[in-house]
Amino acid sequence: MQNSNLPPNGPGQPGQPRPPMPQQPAAAPTEIVPPRVEGAGQPRPIDDLHIDALLDIVVDRNCSDLHICAASEPVVREDGGLKRLNFEKFTPPVTQRMLYEIVSDEQIQRFETTYELDFSYSLPKGRARFRVNMYRDRGAVAAAFRLISSKIPTVRELNLPPILDTLTERPRGLILVTGPTGSGKSTSLAAMINFINMNKAVHIITIEDPIEYLHTHKMSVINQRELGQDTKSFSNALRASLREDPDVLLVGEMRDTETIALAITASETGHLVFATLHTNNAAESIDRIVDVFPPQQQEQIRVQLANNLVAIISQQLLPRASGPGRIPANEVMIATPAIRNLVREGKTHQIPSSIQTSGNVGMFTMDQNLRDLYMKGLITLEDAMSRCQNVEELKKMINTGTGQVGPGGAPPPRR
Repeated sequence: MQNSNLPPNGPGQPGQPRPPMPQQPAAAPTEIVPPRVEGAGQPRPIDDLHIDALLDIVVDRNCSDLHICAASEPVVREDGGLKRLNFEKFTPPVTQRMLYEIVSDEQIQRFETTYELDFSYSLPKGRARFRVNMYRDRGAVAAAFRLISSKIPTVRELNLPPILDTLTERPRGLILVTGPTGSGKSTSLAAMINFINMNKAVHIITIEDPIEYLHTHKMSVINQRELGQDTKSFSNALRASLREDPDVLLVGEMRDTETIALAITASETGHLVFATLHTNNAAESIDRIVDVFPPQQQEQIRVQLANNLVAIISQQLLPRASGPGRIPANEVMIATPAIRNLVREGKTHQIPSSIQTSGNVGMFTMDQNLRDLYMKGLITLEDAMSRCQNVEELKKMINTGTGQVGPGGAPPPRR
């Protein structure tokens, strides 16, 4: 996730209220074009290139991703947009040679059996680490590289709600970080785990696919297990971890019914459990968990969730209105008694309203946070509208000046 210190924004500077939202003229249809190839002159040859040369470009430009596939130039994701680099196009033999150079014979065998491979890769001298997914594309080998910062950022450096640090002080329960792929869930979790590692003497076990951020033992003892290398499955590792004297568990992804059930059980037996889901908001996350179980178990799961859920943090990344980089927009739901009752009774459709009216305890909806970011001049109106849950509700909040949230979800101070 790319976040830097807040840039000056002129009239839209943080703390300076914006005028009501102007009436937007109907947008003219725009032609969809592919990303342009960067640079001028002859494309650079690629036949004998090592992957490290492309990854160095990703690090130097602080891109988030690199895509390699046949019949295309190398493509990077910079500030949320795709850009083609000025190289020759890959051919299938070149992509296979380049990618097979950085994996072991055992990994090649596994890839050629399953046609999918997740692993991590480091540049020499610890310059940077990447999460890699290798796959097949029309019979050729292809891959996506995700840059992982060598330094674990803090919640504040990521511009995340300060309440995330507060949540890590809970002794037990389940904390979910949700959002679409590429929304910074792993980075947010790494920041929270690092906060615990620096401030509490506990035993932390992470189960990841693959390991992304490398933690060192600080106040805590922290063990990191990688799928395929250190364990065969999330459920096996999670079941075994309960016999390894853990205080805090991180489950990289709750992919199946067994893993979800074990994560809930671990939170129920006195552990603080962190996990991720590919869902867009708190209500959807609860429904997703309940719906993976057969109907006869769903009532029991609702009760277990209601008793053990601590919080759900939903997240997405948006381009900054001015300057490079992206900024997170969040929804934060805290499991208050009112929220627990809604979960227990299956009334998840009422959760957004409960969140919206509970800013005093640190909660806010995604639309409230988008409104706040727009009023501070950090994101554009177009991006806010395209990412919100309810367009009409967001327009109303912008026009009436309601719904603004302050740090950690509290109402902003009066000036």
